[in-house]
Amino acid sequence: MMNDMNTQMLGNIDVVALMREHGITPTQQRVEIAQVLFSRPQHLSAEQVLALVNRDRHVVSKATIYNTLGLFVGKGLIREIIIDPTKVFYDPATSPHHHFYNVDTGALLDIAADAVALSKLPDLPDGTVAEGVDVVVRIRNCRRSTAE
Repeated sequence: MMNDMNTQMLGNIDVVALMREHGITPTQQRVEIAQVLFSRPQHLSAEQVLALVNRDRHVVSKATIYNTLGLFVGKGLIREIIIDPTKVFYDPATSPHHHFYNVDTGALLDIAADAVALSKLPDLPDGTVAEGVDVVVRIRNCRRSTAE
């Protein structure tokens, strides 16, 4: 597993600078959302971001959360990890890496890029180039037999 990602805790000034480096105008709501995402290494859903941003009685709408996350992904500030059509996480670690997804707990954990080896990709459709490869290894908790 990874322990040295490009994600670290960032203060308000650092978040603003990071947003500007990515061509994002730092509005108050965007800064609040970025602070939640970059407060510690974590993977959050949009609903979790919404709850964390609004926990101190701020009122940031669901639409603003989704629009801002989409902007952050589009500008390369964060990565979007799609587990299935109903489960999307946002990852502030943008360096190449992969993930374990625990289907029992819903937890998403990082895997170092060099811990996964792919020997060959299929031929790409005409007119396309590979942008990246994201591997999600689905795991579940071990269940002990009750008939031991």
